Amino acid sequence: MMPQANDFREECDVVAELLAPMSDVDFKRPTGFKAWTINHIMQHLHFFNVMADLSVHDEPRFVREYGEMRAARKTHGETLIDATDRLMEGLKGRALFEEWRAYYPSMCDRFAVADPKKRVKWAGPDMSVRSSITARLMETWSHTQAIYDLLGEDRISGDRIKNICVMGINTFDWTFINRDEPVPEGKPYVRLTAPSGALWEWNEASNTNRIEGPAEGFCQVVTQTRNIDDTDLTVIGDVANRWMAVAQCFAGPPQTPPAPGTRRKA
Repeated sequence: MMPQANDFREECDVVAELLAPMSDVDFKRPTGFKAWTINHIMQHLHFFNVMADLSVHDEPRFVREYGEMRAARKTHGETLIDATDRLMEGLKGRALFEEWRAYYPSMCDRFAVADPKKRVKWAGPDMSVRSSITARLMETWSHTQAIYDLLGEDRISGDRIKNICVMGINTFDWTFINRDEPVPEGKPYVRLTAPSGALWEWNEASNTNRIEGPAEGFCQVVTQTRNIDDTDLTVIGDVANRWMAVAQCFAGPPQTPPAPGTRRKA
């Protein structure tokens, strides 16, 4: 059994509790993430959950259906949210929530018994099945932060966010390569406090090139849901500071992190 599949299920369960009381009107509210509404966020998450599932269990259908998304954006100039809305036939509000909630448990069951090392197709380079479900956890956690912020709710993260920390650590080189910058020598020492209070450490210990603080803050920075200045992380050294200024653990062209104070709880 692949533990990342259960971690993803638990994250979705927590989000489901947050969204369960909402009305159709609530889903229309814009968030602090590019003014996406809750509808936009949940359409995005559900569409790519389905795509990830298909990439593992029905590759020809994935190639066909994701090809429609790619064509809509590249050939017809549709935005990501417009293309997603059209391909989902305008599914929104409570109906969208119920379909998302009904889908992810069986998806997790299928991922749990899949070969974690199997390579599958994706929007960018091929990835392992383990990386695929970890990416779904990362996207669900990061995108729904905008909903927590909109509602003024404090998020209580579990130690499952270690998966996101690992993604952040593993994409150190890629963050710079993706921006056409030379990869700095000497990866920073990272020492994070887990939600449970456990300590997680990566790379060689250093007092001059280090990042230290809450694991949740590190996850917020590498997923670009917070500016580094809006976290409680301590960052020491030129390499560590440059990394935290542009860190990006998700695929796609380089993105600019939010400006200080622009992504926060209402």
